[in-house]
Amino acid sequence: MRLTAREDTPTRTALDVALQCSRVIFTSPAAVRHAVRLRMLNPDGQNARIRQIFALGGTTRTALRRAGIAQVLTPRHATSEELLALPDLASVAGARIGVITAPEGRGLLAQRLRDSGATLAIAEVYARTPARLNATHAKRLLNARGSGAVCVTSAEALRNVLGALPEDARAALLRCVAVVSSERLDVCTREAGFQTVVRADAPTPGSLLAALTAHASQ
Repeated sequence: MRLTAREDTPTRTALDVALQCSRVIFTSPAAVRHAVRLRMLNPDGQNARIRQIFALGGTTRTALRRAGIAQVLTPRHATSEELLALPDLASVAGARIGVITAPEGRGLLAQRLRDSGATLAIAEVYARTPARLNATHAKRLLNARGSGAVCVTSAEALRNVLGALPEDARAALLRCVAVVSSERLDVCTREAGFQTVVRADAPTPGSLLAALTAHASQ
């Protein structure tokens, strides 16, 4: 996918509102990066009221720390379910929670928080659009003859790629090993047509490659 910044006045206003909430959730490193383009994220001044900041995964936490936020709450695995299971998000009835994110996506996080009684201030600071694939990408897949692997960390990205490839290249991709990090992506890849799916512990490059290495050694 391609990531496009959203820097219009409504986005800036939405970000300001989200950052004033007592709990703020960043859903990706891109959310941090694009928020920083619009506003400073240090805990002083404008953001002094922020009491708890949450990151959906270790790479997002690292991005926040680079932006000057030292205290970040993160689940062990980068899934919405595990983030919602954190003790600090167990009781959110009546709370205002800021969510820094992009449009679309799963929507599970926002829905569960609302169902638990929270009021959300959502700032969509960037947009995801399908990447442009060309004949070079298709040729590489055909040359691989299905002997390869693809690390799938986004169902949306997978749909974009499968939809953009010509039929023969798509068939070559589906003959590869799919490496995923969640039950949801396991189901998505199998439904897409992958015959061999390997499960990793986390969506980090290290975990994905470790799972692929273990599979290859067998």
